Amino acid sequence: MSLKKMYDFSILRSLRKRENLNIADVSDRSGVSASVISKLERNQTAAELETLYKLSRVFGMSTSDLIALAESQMAQRTHSRKHVSESFTFNEISYGNIRALHGSASAGGKVSRPQLHRDDYEVCWVLKGKMFFYLPGEKLELNCGDAVQFDALLEHTYEAVEDCEILLLHIRKGNRF
Repeated sequence: MSLKKMYDFSILRSLRKRENLNIADVSDRSGVSASVISKLERNQTAAELETLYKLSRVFGMSTSDLIALAESQMAQRTHSRKHVSESFTFNEISYGNIRALHGSASAGGKVSRPQLHRDDYEVCWVLKGKMFFYLPGEKLELNCGDAVQFDALLEHTYEAVEDCEILLLHIRKGNRF
């Protein structure tokens, strides 16, 4: 497979327009010739790593982020999978740096020591009902509409006070935003 098919650097045009820059501005800021930038935007040439490094800095991103944008022009479709953890039932989807779990439990349901996490932040958003949330030395009552964020490596417990529905997000620390 050729680089032209693997990577779509027309994203450079979108980034440039978002920043209200013309090709000459990007060329001046990066040191990359206007003709190379134009050819990259039209996918008429392959980019060298040094060129991508210089261009990525103009847009305030890493080279790997620019490459990821160039290869991710298409939507990435997935399908949820269901699992049960103690008294909670979850439907989950996962992508590279985020995992989303839509969970529910009946009043009295509890999940302690949820499955081992990587080095993630976890967000719990209560969509329906009321629950208690426990961290070492801390107990919070969360009602419908409340959310909490914490380091997922900490031991934590969810306990449904009422029938509840929650959304959990596991966000890898290295790629939080």
